[in-house]
Formats: sequence, C-alpha cells, structure tokens
Amino acid sequence: MNAIVHQLLVTADRLLTDAPAAMTAGRYRGAAFALRTALEATVSDALLNAPTGIRHGSTRAKFLCLRSCTEAQTARRAKAVWGLLCLGCHYHQYEIGPTEDQLRLWRSEVGLVIGLLNDSGRAAVC
Repeated sequence: MNAIVHQLLVTADRLLTDAPAAMTAGRYRGAAFALRTALEATVSDALLNAPTGIRHGSTRAKFLCLRSCTEAQTARRAKAVWGLLCLGCHYHQYEIGPTEDQLRLWRSEVGLVIGLLNDSGRAAVC
C-alpha cells in the first residue's frame, strides 16, 4: 500500500470517528470520497504494467480491465464497492447521504479489497 492510499484511509477513519452531530452528513460524504479515491489509486497501481490506453483510460475502464490482473472475485468486489462509493459521493436533494453504518461497511470492504489487490499485484503481471 502506498503512502497516499494509507493517508486517504486514515482520513476516512478520522472523518468517521471525529464527527460532531451537526456536521455528520458532510463528513460522511467526505469519508466516501476518501475511500473511493484510495480504491481508485490502488486499482491504478495494480494496472501499472497494462497498456497505455488502459492506464490513461477512464476509471470504469480500469475496473473492467482489472480482471486480467487479479482474480475475478476480487475484481467484482472492487467494482461493486466502487459503485456504492460513487453513489455515496454524489449529492442529490432527494436523497439522504450515506449513513455511518454504510460507511463503516464500505471502509472494511475497501480495506479488504486493497489488501487483496496488493497481494495479487505482487504475483500477477498484466
């Protein structure tokens, strides 16, 4: 895990634990952004040996190509939690933002997926 990903996970943890009652919605959305960015950075690191078009492509394309660098289940889990984080990051007037329970679940899943990607990244080359 690189230093930036580690710092993003620490930031998400702080936003989840240091939230005063009046500011929880904004902090929860900020934690979702930090988690999503950490996951995207890890996926980009896993695709360092991929062709240039993939490395510089969209994040969605990177998640689709992740199956060639890691196990299919890990790639599916990464894409699933990324999709949930994307929904949690976007503000809509008609929706309540992500809850603390959702973010704690997403945090644990992101930590697990990052660990799996780091482990498989050492063994597989795209």
